[in-house]
Amino acid sequence: MEQQIRFCTTSDGVRIAYATAGVGPPCVYVCGWPQHLEVEWEKPFSRAFLERLAQGCTLVRYDMRGSGLSDPDVSDLGLEAFVRDLEAVVDQLAVERFALLAFGALAGPIAMTHAAARPERVSHLALHSAYLRGSDVATPERARALMEYVEAFGLPHADLIDHPDTDIAQQRDFRELQRAAAPRNVQAAVLRAIYSADLSVLVGRLSMPTLLLHGRGDPLIPFAAGRELAVAMPQARFVPFESATGALWVLGDVLIPEVYRFLGLTEDARSAAPAAGPITILFTDVEGSTALTERLGDAQARDVLREHERIVREALKAHGGSEVKTMGDGFMASFGSATKAVECAVAIQRAFAERGSAHPEPVEGKAERPPSAHASTSSARADKSVGAEPIRVRIGLNAGEPIAEDDPSGRGDLFGTAVNMAARIAAAATGGEILASNVVRELVSGKGFGFMDRGQAALKGFEEPVRLYEVRWQSEGQA
Repeated sequence: MEQQIRFCTTSDGVRIAYATAGVGPPCVYVCGWPQHLEVEWEKPFSRAFLERLAQGCTLVRYDMRGSGLSDPDVSDLGLEAFVRDLEAVVDQLAVERFALLAFGALAGPIAMTHAAARPERVSHLALHSAYLRGSDVATPERARALMEYVEAFGLPHADLIDHPDTDIAQQRDFRELQRAAAPRNVQAAVLRAIYSADLSVLVGRLSMPTLLLHGRGDPLIPFAAGRELAVAMPQARFVPFESATGALWVLGDVLIPEVYRFLGLTEDARSAAPAAGPITILFTDVEGSTALTERLGDAQARDVLREHERIVREALKAHGGSEVKTMGDGFMASFGSATKAVECAVAIQRAFAERGSAHPEPVEGKAERPPSAHASTSSARADKSVGAEPIRVRIGLNAGEPIAEDDPSGRGDLFGTAVNMAARIAAAATGGEILASNVVRELVSGKGFGFMDRGQAALKGFEEPVRLYEVRWQSEGQA
């Protein structure tokens, strides 16, 4: 399983990094303490917990402002600002309803504040180590002392990592993750938001199904604070359990089964859920588009390119491809399945081949049939340019883990080595060809596609030659 990292922007202009992983209904994991999406995914102790949590859903995580891959230099670090981070992520997802998962620290207040403001969007609310008021978490004196300590030295890790179920490697990785996540002033600001939170006014507006989980020996958020929240939410299901740690990766065997039962996802559904794999990138390019424009003129050449766009878009729709962008004489598209990507490429080439058979080029020396007397000269020229003008398209395919990010216009785009290689592979093809990288060939092994080894190719921008394979798409009689 791999994660896809993207970016969105809050209402006050802060860039927030978020990641998706897994397949299934959307579950938004509310960020309650500074993390780092990339480092957290690299550490075995945290990745194992997250991958298990994402087995039956599309898990959405994000880095709160001031931390991780999100904007580091921000001035507003209050609870309302952290709620705006969550709002930006769920707005970017454009899903009507989703489950909110909030596991400790400031996550509970953030999730409850958003759910109270937008109850129609939150299908389920699952809270671990949540509380009603910050004053229930620590006395004013202890809160002030801890904030001053964190501001000077950073978060004390003992309560999380000094546990029999955390080995030396996990303790080291946790410290590295915290150092990468955020500076001490951001950590202190999050603590300040925890201790000043008061949800007593809005809990009455939380009408969605709610699960409250709390460890009896929780060293960070006292069990009594969680019980007080449960009293204020009589409609919520309260599940106490025996534990003396706040480390989520230690609590996975308790938290994840309870959350999945609450969401209606069974163990069988989780194990059967397909794992997310590499993204397959497809590029198309009309061969000789510049010469086409010089020969036909701008208007008629544009008519020809519209035909290319129509055929490609129909194929993408039929095979589950996502159009990333069009470059005038070419497309960039993405697929979650390499098989669907190759099927789409074959369908595109066959559609252009059938179009060419239906509109053969005039035989030299043979008079063309004159247009109808009722047809205008311009229409006749358009029919000739669109109908008879051959369109030869080259296609390149590659698979990998691109970086997803919005372009300056706000539209989603893909970047990175996997994308660059796909574009170079398309450029290495000739009209009517489909060229693919070895990783694509291996991903579709056994699916019935024919490949011909084209040998090593020097691709612009890549130091090492790349072995390319031609997809044999022609039916008998077309080869």
